[in-house]
Amino acid sequence: RVKLRTLLRVSSVACGIQFGWALQLSLLTPYVQELGIPHAWASIIWLCGPISGLLVQPLVGHFSDRCNSIFGRRRPFILAGAISIIIAVLIISYSADLGWLLGDRGGKRMRAVVIYVFGFWILDVANNMTQGPCRALLADLTVNDHRRTRVANAYFSLFMAVGNVLGYATGSYSGWYKLFPFTLSPACSLNCANLKSALILDVVFIIVTTCISLSATDERAAIEATPVNSDEHEAFIWELFGTLKHLPRSVWIILLVTCLTWIGWFPFTLFDTDWMGREIYGGEPNDGKNYSAGVRMGALGLMLNSVVLGITSLFMENLCRIWGTGFAWGISNILMTLCFGGMLIITYINNSMIGGEKQKVPSDGIVVAALTIFAVLGVPLAITYSVPYALVATRIEALGLGQGLSMGVLNLAIVVPQMIVSLGSGPLDQLFGGGNSAAFAAAGLATFLGGIIAILAIPRTR
Repeated sequence: RVKLRTLLRVSSVACGIQFGWALQLSLLTPYVQELGIPHAWASIIWLCGPISGLLVQPLVGHFSDRCNSIFGRRRPFILAGAISIIIAVLIISYSADLGWLLGDRGGKRMRAVVIYVFGFWILDVANNMTQGPCRALLADLTVNDHRRTRVANAYFSLFMAVGNVLGYATGSYSGWYKLFPFTLSPACSLNCANLKSALILDVVFIIVTTCISLSATDERAAIEATPVNSDEHEAFIWELFGTLKHLPRSVWIILLVTCLTWIGWFPFTLFDTDWMGREIYGGEPNDGKNYSAGVRMGALGLMLNSVVLGITSLFMENLCRIWGTGFAWGISNILMTLCFGGMLIITYINNSMIGGEKQKVPSDGIVVAALTIFAVLGVPLAITYSVPYALVATRIEALGLGQGLSMGVLNLAIVVPQMIVSLGSGPLDQLFGGGNSAAFAAAGLATFLGGIIAILAIPRTR
């Protein structure tokens, strides 16, 4: 049996990856709007991520299953992904400066937007190149041991939580540019320079955590222990669809619940800090200080969310053993529904208190209530980051497929709802008067359905 500290070290790369994602999830939707993209179209910018994930994650899983290099099966892809993340982060952080050099002036900086989208596309490809093989490596190391598989995925979830805490804490601080004064430029004001400085810290962090993860194991024993029973020359697309045809009913149910869960998570991911800046603080991008203050407060809320996520991850194994994985997942989705409903109620109460007046600071009670919902959502997020992966990993073994391909199949159930949300959430919100309420209402309905299905249809395995 692989030692727990080895699993811990392998999982550590999730900390570096999530540090950068936390910065981007909290700051980049507001940043894109500051570049001149209307709120109704801000979600479309994120469409490139799910599309690349739809193709890249299964493709990387396919080739990593068959990789027999002297460095191991998964580690070459983890290293390549980490290097690509660094390149993408630098492109995103300097997108405004590059757009300026190419002629951007005024409120709408379309050249900077194009460069940013290009960098974000690379970033999502890179994250799939790194996270998928890392989870597959954990499954390789814990093969035929379902309890240890859950422990390994809980470790991965824990490190994601630590990365989130550090990333959101970094995003909530507005003075990083003072450490890196060279980040200020004619194209990059204080908010932009602060984001750029934070992303420079991310580059350092991903280098450190990748080195820790890659040095944890040589993988050769895992390769010998988990051969792949597939034709190495089979076309990738046909293998993927062939895999879908032979999936048992239990796996299809897991994929369905995963899909409904992410229809709930992705609107929150896109608009959490924007919701704080608009609906709670009554601001608009590039219009006064309230919006920026709300975005930073939202980043603080996401940091609290990640603290709760990390604490929940520590008790994940006991929780699943007592309640059963299916029941725990279902209850967590119902909790998400209640939280999204709470966000709609807080929006209504806040609008009633300020009378629709913009640029008016919300009451302390409203802010505390919003931060509390952000924190409580850390519980279901910990389960989302852990339980579906463990369920699929343990059920896919009986089919004789590689763990890389199994992670790719699960990834389909994650990126497809992200594509739906990216295309529909902005226009849906605009149809109902702007803001983010319509997207959160749809998210609550999806998670409620997912929770009921998980409770009724997924066996309460322990």
